[in-house]
Amino acid sequence: MLSQGLAPVWRADAELLLLGSFPGQASLAAAQYYAHPRNAFWPLVAALIQVPDLPAQPYAQRLETLKQHRVALWDVVDRCVRPGSLDSDIRAAEPTDLATLVQQLPRLRAIGCNGGTAHRQALRALQGLEGLPPVLALPSSSPALASLSFEAKRERWLALLSPLRN
Repeated sequence: MLSQGLAPVWRADAELLLLGSFPGQASLAAAQYYAHPRNAFWPLVAALIQVPDLPAQPYAQRLETLKQHRVALWDVVDRCVRPGSLDSDIRAAEPTDLATLVQQLPRLRAIGCNGGTAHRQALRALQGLEGLPPVLALPSSSPALASLSFEAKRERWLALLSPLRN
């Protein structure tokens, strides 16, 4: 049975679009992006936008904080079969309409892809679009990427995205 992903979080003045692959089981159950307690997404974004208490904020407030900092959030897969939470478990993937969202973000300066699957799918979905900002591959915030420490992930995220935020 196909699972449905989450709606995009954005406003028209977004300058950074962060893309995941598809919500894991904890996120689908909570109907929240990056709900797994060991996923480093919220602490990584907190470091990027310099809002240290972001992970502790109620979920709705976190989304508002993202929008206030001109950060949009979505996934590259809209619906799929995914028996677990690993990207390698994704089957029968139906893509989101990423091109349409990107065209509604005229101030977009970068697209950051949270992991290799998101990066590959984003490049495929955006192929042929004119005037795209950089589409960057970020180390996955998932605990499944255990070969990199949180500090190493944070350093890479900040190195790639901070220059584009100024």
